[in-house]
Amino acid sequence: MSAPAWLIERPIAHRGLHDARRGLIENTLGAAEAAIGAHCAIECDVQLSRDGEAMVFHDDNLRRLAHAGGALSARSLAELRRVALRGSDEGIPTLPELLARIAGRTPLICELKSCFDGDMSLADRVAAIAKTYSGPLALKSFDPAFIAHLRQRGDLVAPLGVVAQADYSGWHWRAMSAEQKRDHAAFAHISQTRPDFLSWSVDDLPHPTPMLLRALSGLPVMVWTVRTPAQRRRAAQFADQIIFEGAPH
Repeated sequence: MSAPAWLIERPIAHRGLHDARRGLIENTLGAAEAAIGAHCAIECDVQLSRDGEAMVFHDDNLRRLAHAGGALSARSLAELRRVALRGSDEGIPTLPELLARIAGRTPLICELKSCFDGDMSLADRVAAIAKTYSGPLALKSFDPAFIAHLRQRGDLVAPLGVVAQADYSGWHWRAMSAEQKRDHAAFAHISQTRPDFLSWSVDDLPHPTPMLLRALSGLPVMVWTVRTPAQRRRAAQFADQIIFEGAPH
């Protein structure tokens, strides 16, 4: 599909417009409401609970944000309902709860977290949820296997995007095989993923992949995570929209 105009019309609040000092914790309903109030789109992260629900939460481990520890994926939805977030009276929302709160008032760009192990359960759960939602919703992932799987399903109207950066040698990418790292860095998956948009690291710009796809194919490029004036200037030169933290404009 062609990328819809709404995908890059508004600055995108990274994990919602969060501010822990004001009790607005990332990836919560409150952070989503703050983004809507600032006329911003929202980016969120999702991963599966032990019993297969899509939870809106970024980290593998609960400890940074919650009064709990251990892997989110090791707990059921019922158990996660009882987990309190630090500095807030909110808990961890499910993706259906977030969509119900947003209710089409602003675009949501949903990042599917991955263990790069070939398990498509999260992709299928998010697809099932997305098919029930009529508001502007886009799906993206660092894992091209997720996007290729969603593309092959052929039953989604949501734009599909690839999240990428120039290099995957750091500890954060330890779950990826050497082959996966090489293929992803070379964007070798493009014939399978056929992305509608790119989500690229602002600190890796300028880079040939987003520049060529943007110039030759008209593929919109959103960049993450913009926090400084210098990053904003780089994004304005090489991208179509920002995923930001801090002030919206």
